[in-house]
Amino acid sequence: MISDNDLYRLAIFLGSAACVLIVIYHFIEVNSQESALQQKAAKAVPAQQPQAVGKAPSAAK
Repeated sequence: MISDNDLYRLAIFLGSAACVLIVIYHFIEVNSQESALQQKAAKAVPAQQPQAVGKAPSAAK
């Protein structure tokens, strides 16, 4: 039978391991190559200026 002390140590170990794995996962996700490619693609596409509603384009005189 598992004792209370063994169960306590197992819970502490598994909780600590889960926290470490979460931190490692986030570190890898932030520094992934895909994230850098998406940022470069977003910078390469210029933002379009919205046109005013109801105004016709100005014609040459």
